[in-house]
Amino acid sequence: MEDIQLCAELETGLTDAAIEEALKESLKGRQMKKVLIIPPDYTRYHSNAGLITRIFYRLLEERGVQTDIMPALGTHAPVSRSQWEHMYAGIPYEKMIVHDWRHDVVRLGEVPAAYLEEITEGIWKDPVSVEVNRRIMDESYDLIISPGQVVPHEVVGMSNHAKNLFVGTGGSDMINKSHMVGATYGMERMMGRGDTPVRKLFDYGFEHFLQDRPILFVLTVTTAPGGKILTHGLFIGEGRQCFTDAVKLAQEKNIDFVKKGLKKCVVYLDPDEFRSTWLGNKAVYRTRMAMEDGGDLIILAPGVERFGEDDIVDGLIRKYGYGGRLQTLKAFEDPANEDLRSNMGAAAHMIHGSSDGRFKITYAVKNITQEEIADVGYIPASYEEMAARYDPERLSYGYNMVDGEEIYYIPNPALGLWINQETFA
Repeated sequence: MEDIQLCAELETGLTDAAIEEALKESLKGRQMKKVLIIPPDYTRYHSNAGLITRIFYRLLEERGVQTDIMPALGTHAPVSRSQWEHMYAGIPYEKMIVHDWRHDVVRLGEVPAAYLEEITEGIWKDPVSVEVNRRIMDESYDLIISPGQVVPHEVVGMSNHAKNLFVGTGGSDMINKSHMVGATYGMERMMGRGDTPVRKLFDYGFEHFLQDRPILFVLTVTTAPGGKILTHGLFIGEGRQCFTDAVKLAQEKNIDFVKKGLKKCVVYLDPDEFRSTWLGNKAVYRTRMAMEDGGDLIILAPGVERFGEDDIVDGLIRKYGYGGRLQTLKAFEDPANEDLRSNMGAAAHMIHGSSDGRFKITYAVKNITQEEIADVGYIPASYEEMAARYDPERLSYGYNMVDGEEIYYIPNPALGLWINQETFA
């Protein structure tokens, strides 16, 4: 099929009716008995993939098509019933298939070491296994639909497309190594860019191992001022061009340049969306290129109750902490630390979640102890005390004055990337 591209003429975004017409168009002429939809989980609620999945489900059910839904969890916790009913209202919770990244995958081949060494400028020299959930390769599916948002991302540069498959429904080797490739190459060299070493890794896997699968990408570019989702663009296609086109719009809509480094930045983490530092550290990833050396990053985290999304990763973070790139790599390279060496994704996350001493990171919490926060290397604070001073209900996005002090407020770090215009090349 030819790509379908729909961009909003107004800042109010695309209407639901316009989105539905584009989705109908993408199904025209297809003979289908069984379809698999791979939407994002609740942590990508503002992608508007919930609406898209609901529309597809209804259109397919009306045609008598068996429709299975497997959220692209990656290493995240399964979608809860309450989250499902909010994001996928009208679709039975029992329709959800839970992806098991440790056990429910098949190996398709590998990205060779020589290619990895070439694209990382010699930094990474090991091959990477290409693994996906076994259902991706199930030939009984006439179509696999992969909806999701293109937005700046700390691991790959810009999220989605093949990443939704190789990480969202991938296995441990691909997830762990892709994250470590990005961490060692340097996230600040990649964030906000469409062509990066990790993106090339995913492109190689898609081109060599998934070209014959009937995969339809449905990509959005969204913002959410005041919590209301605005879909600025919808890009539908079976190849990579839809992603390339979406990147251009996402760079326009989801990258905010600040005129100078931020001395104090306050980021709010919605408790329905962020319950771990694994997810909540988007507050660190997405602001680090805007923070001034010696600045203060204050994270208001009323819902954070743990570090990792599963018990294994949670334990690793508690053991090794967010000590910075050099400390984490030293621990990773120590043969005695087999637990960390076998969980590269966790090691990469710890690197990503540190400022390397360049600026201070304060976590204001109420569902986890301040002692636990301090033990992993952050400055702990009481949520109630910090929220009383930096009230999310009173602050507006961007610059605010609080007690005579200028602060920069971000109500949701997942929807953008903030960069100091003075230092960005």
